[in-house]
Amino acid sequence: MSDHSDERATMIAAGDLQEFAPRGREHCRRHPSALTLQLRRLQPASELCSSDGAAGLVGSLREVTIHERQRESWQLRKGVSDVGEEVDYDEELYVASNMVIWSKGSKNQASTVYKAFTVDSPVLQALWCDFTIPQEKSEKADVSGSDEIVEKCICILQNSCINVHSIEGKDYIAALPFQVANVWPTKYGLLFERSSSSHEVPPSPPREPLPTMFSMLHPLDEITPLVCKSGAGVFGSARVQYVADYTLRIVYLNAEPSIVMTYDTVQSLHTVWALRRVKPEEQNTVLKFSEQMGTPQHMATSSSLTAHLRSLSKGDSPVGSPFQNYSSIHSQSRSVSSPSMQSRSPSISNMAALSRSHSPALGVHSFSGVQRFNFSSNAQSPKRHSITHSPNSTSSDSFLIPETEPIVPELCIDHLWTETVTNMREKNSQASKVFITTDLCGQKFLCFLVESQLQLRCVKFQESNDKSQLIFGSVTNIQAKDAAPVQGIDTLLVLEGSGNLVLYSGVVRVGKVFIPGLPAPSLTMSNQMPRPSTPLDSVSTPSKPLNKHLGPLEEGVLLSPVPELRDSSKLHDSTYVEDCTFQQLGTFIHALRDPVHNRVTLELSNNTMVRITIPEIATSELVKRCLQGVKAILPKEIAVQMLVKWYNAYNAPGGPSYHSEWNLFVTCLMNMMGYNTERLSWTRNLDFEGSLSPVIAPKKARPSETGSDEDWEYLLSSDYHRNFESHPVAKALRLDPLEVLAPKDDFSQSLSLDSSTLLFTHIPAIFFVLHLIYEELKLNSLMGEGIRSLVVLLVQLARDLKLEAYIDYYYRDYPALVKTSRQACVIDQGFMHHPSFFSAEPPSIFQWLSSCLKGEGVQPYPYLPGICERSKLVVLSVALYILGDESAVSNEASHYLYKITSGQRKQQIEQDDNRCSFRHSTSVSSLAEKLVIWMTNVGFTLRDLESLPFGVALPIRDAIYYCREQPASDWPEAVCLLIGRQDLSKQACEGNLQKGKSSVGPVLSSDIPSGTESEEDEDGMNDMNEEVMSLIWSEDLRVQEVRRLLQSARPVRVNVVQMPEASDHEYIEEKENRLLQLCQRTMALPVGRGMFTLFSYHPVPTEQLPIPKLNLTGRAPPRNTTVDLNSGNIDVPPNMACWASFHNGVAAGLKIAPASQIDSAWIVYNKPKIAELANEYAGFLMALGLNGHLTKLATLNIHDYLTKGHEMTSIGLLLGVSAAKLGTMDMAITRLLSIHIPALLPPTSTELDVPHNVQVAAVIGIGLVYQGTAHRHTAEVLLAEIGRPPGPEMEYCTDRESYSLASGLALGMVCLGHGSNLIGMSDLNVPEQLYQYMVGGHRRFQAGMHREKHKSPSYQIKEGDTINVDVTCPGATLALAMIYLKTNNRSIADWLQAPDTMYLLDFVKPEFLLLRTLARCLILWDDILPNSKWVNSNVPQIIRENSISLHATELPSSEDLSLETLAQAHVYIIAGACLSLGFRFAGSENLAAFKCLYKYATDFLKCLSAPTASITGHYNLETCLSVLLLSLAMVMAGSGNLKVLQLCRFMHKKTGGEMNYGFHLAHHMALGLLFLGGGRYSLSTSNSSIAALLCALYPHFPVHSTDNRYHLQALRHLYVLAAEPRLLTPVDVDSNTPCYALIEVTYKGTQWYAEATEELMAPTLLPELHLLKQIRVKGPRYWELLIDLSKGTNHLKSILSKGGILYVKLRAGQLSYKEDPMGWRSLLAQTVTHRNSEARAFKPEAISAFTSDPALFSFADYFCKPTVNMGQKQEILDLFSSILYECVTQENPEMLPTYIAIDQAVRRLERREMSETFELWQIKLVLEFFSSRSHQERMSRNPNRGLFMNSEFLPVMKCTIDNTLDQWLQAGGDVSLHSYLSGQPTEESQLSMLACFLIYHSVPTPGQLAAGGLEGSTNFSELLLKFKQLNMPVRALLRLAPLLLRNPQSMVL
Repeated sequence: MSDHSDERATMIAAGDLQEFAPRGREHCRRHPSALTLQLRRLQPASELCSSDGAAGLVGSLREVTIHERQRESWQLRKGVSDVGEEVDYDEELYVASNMVIWSKGSKNQASTVYKAFTVDSPVLQALWCDFTIPQEKSEKADVSGSDEIVEKCICILQNSCINVHSIEGKDYIAALPFQVANVWPTKYGLLFERSSSSHEVPPSPPREPLPTMFSMLHPLDEITPLVCKSGAGVFGSARVQYVADYTLRIVYLNAEPSIVMTYDTVQSLHTVWALRRVKPEEQNTVLKFSEQMGTPQHMATSSSLTAHLRSLSKGDSPVGSPFQNYSSIHSQSRSVSSPSMQSRSPSISNMAALSRSHSPALGVHSFSGVQRFNFSSNAQSPKRHSITHSPNSTSSDSFLIPETEPIVPELCIDHLWTETVTNMREKNSQASKVFITTDLCGQKFLCFLVESQLQLRCVKFQESNDKSQLIFGSVTNIQAKDAAPVQGIDTLLVLEGSGNLVLYSGVVRVGKVFIPGLPAPSLTMSNQMPRPSTPLDSVSTPSKPLNKHLGPLEEGVLLSPVPELRDSSKLHDSTYVEDCTFQQLGTFIHALRDPVHNRVTLELSNNTMVRITIPEIATSELVKRCLQGVKAILPKEIAVQMLVKWYNAYNAPGGPSYHSEWNLFVTCLMNMMGYNTERLSWTRNLDFEGSLSPVIAPKKARPSETGSDEDWEYLLSSDYHRNFESHPVAKALRLDPLEVLAPKDDFSQSLSLDSSTLLFTHIPAIFFVLHLIYEELKLNSLMGEGIRSLVVLLVQLARDLKLEAYIDYYYRDYPALVKTSRQACVIDQGFMHHPSFFSAEPPSIFQWLSSCLKGEGVQPYPYLPGICERSKLVVLSVALYILGDESAVSNEASHYLYKITSGQRKQQIEQDDNRCSFRHSTSVSSLAEKLVIWMTNVGFTLRDLESLPFGVALPIRDAIYYCREQPASDWPEAVCLLIGRQDLSKQACEGNLQKGKSSVGPVLSSDIPSGTESEEDEDGMNDMNEEVMSLIWSEDLRVQEVRRLLQSARPVRVNVVQMPEASDHEYIEEKENRLLQLCQRTMALPVGRGMFTLFSYHPVPTEQLPIPKLNLTGRAPPRNTTVDLNSGNIDVPPNMACWASFHNGVAAGLKIAPASQIDSAWIVYNKPKIAELANEYAGFLMALGLNGHLTKLATLNIHDYLTKGHEMTSIGLLLGVSAAKLGTMDMAITRLLSIHIPALLPPTSTELDVPHNVQVAAVIGIGLVYQGTAHRHTAEVLLAEIGRPPGPEMEYCTDRESYSLASGLALGMVCLGHGSNLIGMSDLNVPEQLYQYMVGGHRRFQAGMHREKHKSPSYQIKEGDTINVDVTCPGATLALAMIYLKTNNRSIADWLQAPDTMYLLDFVKPEFLLLRTLARCLILWDDILPNSKWVNSNVPQIIRENSISLHATELPSSEDLSLETLAQAHVYIIAGACLSLGFRFAGSENLAAFKCLYKYATDFLKCLSAPTASITGHYNLETCLSVLLLSLAMVMAGSGNLKVLQLCRFMHKKTGGEMNYGFHLAHHMALGLLFLGGGRYSLSTSNSSIAALLCALYPHFPVHSTDNRYHLQALRHLYVLAAEPRLLTPVDVDSNTPCYALIEVTYKGTQWYAEATEELMAPTLLPELHLLKQIRVKGPRYWELLIDLSKGTNHLKSILSKGGILYVKLRAGQLSYKEDPMGWRSLLAQTVTHRNSEARAFKPEAISAFTSDPALFSFADYFCKPTVNMGQKQEILDLFSSILYECVTQENPEMLPTYIAIDQAVRRLERREMSETFELWQIKLVLEFFSSRSHQERMSRNPNRGLFMNSEFLPVMKCTIDNTLDQWLQAGGDVSLHSYLSGQPTEESQLSMLACFLIYHSVPTPGQLAAGGLEGSTNFSELLLKFKQLNMPVRALLRLAPLLLRNPQSMVL
């Protein structure tokens, strides 16, 4: 400690005194507490209105608050923002009775309540805690990058449970199995201390004590005991055990570093432990340890803890509970497979709570189980006692032992440090406050306040070198009554016993804090210890009753907001009180609390609180930098002393204003170095007050009022005058420089320095550091003022240290500031400590860059870690980009930089930026890209680039310009922002579109009010993205037409003409019959509509999904009368519309996009109230499964729906769930499906009566869930099911075909594409068995467990023991097709060849020929060719020769051939081949395939009307035509092709005759496929897609709307599984609207074609991604953009799945394709046509075509528009216009400032007004960059690259500079140059120009010249040789030669 006299003089003024009251207190009064709500409930409404009722209310409220006031507590912490940026406000957590109020606020921003919570019982404690969820537990596993998700939460502890509320809005309630004394937030989760009741007996010897500390890592995890690992114990090795010592109390817990401090109440010692996750071996030790206790009774007791905790969580609490069974089904593990357990969505939080048995019913009573812990804490309440076991009945636990496994501990504490034992320890010396503080030099201390001894004990600690553990040092005691850390400025406040408030840094005393408005305690008080009379001993004074209990709350140093009332009326100034008994007189401080950043609350003795702010160390950037640098270089002890001195000087009461902070710093620093600043002229004149603060009267107040000459001299020698002289304004006003008379006492004696001062020996080190800071500041163009201030100080130090090189260097930089004659001081160099890093040559960053650019060798550049970050960045980026050294940024760059550290440090804490290392995920090809990516990784942004000087920034800008031309598509957002590609950065950040609508802009259709809007509203198609569709199909209204064809919500038009002979009644019947025909069509429409609107809508979670109604009525013209089918006039089939409404529900559900946010509750919420709509809901459920949302439906609800026994709901649900779990082999779903499939149940199980259609759906479900897995058992069962014989009773007799087909399809899916390599199934003979099913034969003996069932034959169907081919053939055929899909297996394909003899043809149903042909072609996938020759090659010869062609008009006659058979076989085989063509080219828009299929489709159409149609059969032709339409639609899927649309429309209009429901279904499915997803989706040809399409497009169509005999209608919707988003929509990034852009698609080469490129106009559907090599957005209108698919398609897939939005950016001067389709109007086109005129013809008005940047608009406006009588300004305007033109056409507007800066600098040089040479350096760097070798090489490699700077501009500028300097040389400059070189003083007027000359021509200093021995040179060649080492350019040498050779005639060329 320094002497007291010194200390009394220094006081620190605290700022901003404000009265403080917790924000929550005021809010509590207004908060509707539970009490008021009850009152309202009790009172009748009339009373509430009357006045006395209200008065009663108020009265009762008042009573409440009186009781409440005692129990309030609060804590504050520093504000935490959601984004993670720095925020400066406090957050407060206030607790009173059962309310918790969380508010935020600061002194310059009103405080607001953020959240308020009210709980049921009084709050014991509230705290903030962050829980981390490891990735695998959380559902968002797809978020790559972060391993853990942090949930920020608030925890509220009540008596029996703890509530946790996260910021996202999730709520958890965790029941507590014991009474909790305290909760602590840790880095990992919560830590609980079990409250040991005071009379708890130490356990008797046989029992192991129960743990006292527990942890909970997440509210859904179990509470587990804490393990402790202490040092060598009794057994000689480190022991691991549970923390069961009830004498240990936690007094403090900290997250970073993660430590716990405990207090042992017996030994009265504090101990520090490290808290960490437990290691597996420790877990095992503990668990074993608790098991090896010996006798069985111990066994029982040791696991009684786990048994008890378990039983609590499971719910078998002593009290029966309604939830008991349910919660024990879902035991408390987190891995239950039902979605409700894993998801943490708010809607399920109560589910989660149930499953953890935290139901309200369990809430209170379950804690009676606490008795098993053998505590007696609850024994007082008789009510509970009746339920509990008697305390000693431990035996009651023993039955639990077999099933409990011990609870595994999760956290462990390691012993770190225990304080030393002293003799005079008092018993209750527990710390009441603990905190960690850092001193000004970064050393850390753990401080704890022992109130009973009025001591603050500070322990120094630091991390070990490997950062693995903490090392604790010595303890320092400070006398203190209270203390609080001030984190913002690394200090702590101590309240001494005398009532003084003192600031410490670590353990160094800084000074007393003076609080304006509070009386200071007497300074003359003699004794430091408080006298007994003071009220300090009685801790329980009413003002701080809770101190003991609140202790822990404050320790967390959780900092938070306070309302600060700017009301200082109460704080009147009072004089110092001289008397020592000040306690009785006035207010005094008696406690400190709630420190946040640099604010702290003082509790005063009169029960008020005041919040003060401890001032900052420095506010000006410059002073901060210098302090940082000096601190880094000095030894720690000296550094702390220096900072303490500065802090006292700066913050003295009434201290300086911001302006003069620097002057004060200089004075302070120089005084510490030993200067006498009073005697030094320039420091004496430093103006402390700037111009503002009149607080301190000037020290030397002049007596005379009139003023004197001295005043004038004072003014002339002031800094202000000097700065003004060099100011441009002075030049502009032509002011003559005034001669300053040197003050008399300057030279009379030279001043010498006092060598005993603190910093004297370190002057060189400090000087060098300040020089480096000077160089660093040069790299920030915003710090110009600071540099000028700093250079004055540097010059003084350099002169006194006699460093000529430095003085010369500063002179060259600031010729106007550095005058030659300045007062020098004598320094005794003997004591100087010259550091190792000090260099005689001044390090210069510009010089270093210049050498790099010229390609000379460079020395490493010195830098201070953490302070000279810009220098480091610039050095490394130039090393990378110019020198081409890629290793420069990959590791710590040692050979370009060397770090400067103070030698005394033992270990330098390296600031290794791991961020500097490359993330290899991004693709990097060139140096430019490496540079740009590295710069973003180290956090360099555009704003930083703008503040770099233009010369230094040029190489970086060049790299950016290069990257902007050809960026990679997968760069992160930050890189794209840096290179100025907004399109890419938006792409990177907009992974997700705005959630509401799937469109980019507004959805137009819903915005335009139209006349038909009211009716159109309900047709279910109004959520389509019109904007994109109008771009895709811009030239006609085909989308409206599709909407018209597919709408089923309006009545149809029934147009029947009444014949004269028909009666009215007949006419009505006729109309209704016609309506019935039309309804066949209406009912088939929804399937197609579902395709059209696929995934086009994001539902609002609070509204039901609108399902358009299916309208089966009609309107008859002319009077528009309603025609209805329910009138009873005609027979209508029963349940006719039930499948139609199912399809309607599916169509509505499929509108929901997979990316929508919906949850289980919303799905249930959509359940209709009316039974008629159940079918629609069933369809809706199936749709949700197809778009993947059904996985969110809780298992409970699925179970609910299935038990209802509604057939449709079961079908929809089973198919939906299976589709959602495609190929996952999910066990839960398998169980669900197996219940519905008798074959999968054990043979002994009861026969369930499952409806046939549900069985079919379940079988297909099995196929979906096991798709592609080749699961043996499943395959075996399904194979047998294809030929399932009919049972003895009626079962399995109807609709057998669809079941057999389903089994075949399912088998095909399970073994999809596995072909001959079906592992482990060779004994099943799958292909042979399928072949037999296909062609018939003897039924094999049924193997397997079900043979019992099939022993007795059916009584209904006589099938004998042959296979019924009619039933089994379709399933078997398609199963073969799918198993051998794309395998090109000839032998299997030959089985499927169509028979080629008449005899054999008679055996096969013609329909089956279609399937065989299809199957054969799918197996021989690679042979399919898109031409009619190939199609016809599938027809056997006998048919080709004898069949009628499709066009024939008359019939050939023949006896031995059945013409009918041949004709039918012919059309079916052709249809089969065409269908396979559709599969092969699905979604490809292949032109050849389209033409071929279109030809056959028109042929079939003609055939229908030909006379020969009757032979083939109308039905057969219609079927084939439908198949062809579907094939066409598959090939053209999503493209909306007009010809196919016309065909579909033609078929739509045919309603009579043969046209049944099934054909309509097929035609409208074709129409839907054609416009799949509104043109956004297309079909994929992957195996799984083909399987799905085979199910959906199975070519046998239902005859009527309830027909499921051959194929279950619900399967028609499985096409969704084959749809994939492939629409690429360019969106203009500036206007955010979709636009056209030209893209170029490159295909990979294949066996059919070589690599090819194709140009497409987007928006367009892309081909399948696996076929593509790359996609490019082509110029010239938009910036180019390359998406390379050879590296993987995920990037493009994610773009497509999010709406296919590709952001593009128009290039300057270009118009979009919409405005200018041919590209004739663009600006560059105009300039090309008017070649003759100069660039001057560029009108500033035209700039809007080039750019949307408002800054450029304004520039054009103000600087390029000519006005009247311009005169000489015209030339500047032209220059600006051409520069602007240059910048926007070359698209680097960011170069505009550079151009202008160069121009201005050159003009200033011409006028000879350069007072500083900074800009000249920049121009020099620019010129050197363009002539550097690396730049030349880049240009030669890439000659067509855009010009980065105009080729003509720079030579002109260079020439101008040369001329100006040469003129100066001839006009007498040579004289001053000569005197400079010979070391004589030069005249003042020439100084500036001389410096410019020296800089520009890189002239060496006189010292270097002398060393070079140039004197004796006689001729030029000698000079050249000698100058070789000095790296001086030859052109400069030519100008110097005459002077050096003593040759009068000048050699300037």
